Amino acid sequence: MLLPAFSSVAPMTRNGFRPGSRGHRSTSRYTAYRGLAFGIGLSVMVGACAPGPATEASEPNGSELNMESGGVACGSGSISVSGSSTVEPVTTRAAELFEQVCGDTTITVDGPGTGDGFKLFCAGETDISDASRQIKESEEAACESAGISFTEIKVAFDGIAVVTHPQNDVPCLNFSDLYALLGGESEGFTNWKDAAPIAVELGSDTALVDGELTIAAPGTESGTYDSFIEIVLEKTARMRQGEGGAQLIRTDFSGNADDNVIIEGVAGSDTSIGWVGFAFAEANAEVVREIPIAKEPGGECVSPTAETIADGSYPVSRSLYIYLNNDKLDTNPALGPFVEYYLNDAYIEAVTQAFGTSGYVVLPDDQLATSRSLVP
Repeated sequence: MLLPAFSSVAPMTRNGFRPGSRGHRSTSRYTAYRGLAFGIGLSVMVGACAPGPATEASEPNGSELNMESGGVACGSGSISVSGSSTVEPVTTRAAELFEQVCGDTTITVDGPGTGDGFKLFCAGETDISDASRQIKESEEAACESAGISFTEIKVAFDGIAVVTHPQNDVPCLNFSDLYALLGGESEGFTNWKDAAPIAVELGSDTALVDGELTIAAPGTESGTYDSFIEIVLEKTARMRQGEGGAQLIRTDFSGNADDNVIIEGVAGSDTSIGWVGFAFAEANAEVVREIPIAKEPGGECVSPTAETIADGSYPVSRSLYIYLNNDKLDTNPALGPFVEYYLNDAYIEAVTQAFGTSGYVVLPDDQLATSRSLVP
């Protein structure tokens, strides 16, 4: 079933968390919805209410140490961030916290998707690019041809949750089932049971439901789309279709880079299937159900949790990144202090409470130390 385009309606949030309510100028489109009110593409501008506190020392790059806020380095200016809608809530929360102590900095954060974010970044239009996958060779080449040098910094872990309507009681799906439902060979399938012959050929005995196969999933501009293909579908597609012309994923569904729109689509059909970042699924647990996943037919079915994502036992996990424009560090005195604050003072809250009381999975100490060391 092809999902129609959705119109924007007034967004709502869960857990009493209201993006933009803290008095900062961060542009955000990540609002989770609850009940039957769906948040689509929220963009909120918020500004620092209080003037910047007194400073007592200066850093060499022009930033100032805010001694009343524990010596946080602040710089006057604006910072532009775009990219992944998955990473957007983390960066937005870090920006809000930074603006509370550095009132002369304005940070805008937008989440059109990883691919669209890299287009802006490699054109020199943004300072930071949020990404739910690593940069592609073609995107790196575009940056290089434009003279953009960058630093890749890992900031968190996320699982990709395969979600359905709460009334769909499918107990578990393995990678073979997912390929049979969503891979290139399933083009045109309209019922879950249409996928059964392919699943059986791949060794699965999962009893697929007899119901309309409604797909609500990321679009091609989304890093979540790319990551799902790479982790779940690509190996089987190339094994069955050959390395050359393999169609990795079916194309007969309407993808969207906005996770809120995907959640709306999944919640709108009793026999839906889709995939979003784990934190988005958790934030909308009232209206979607996370399906346990096994890597192989007959393998252990594992539900996504912070623990299973961190230890790698949940098979659909990935790393999240920010990309920093190195040249803009020299011209924007606010940029370096913000990234340093992001990975230090703001880190735990920004990652674990990106949605108010839920969020993503923090890096282990050794990986976090590596990420901190990469900040020039």
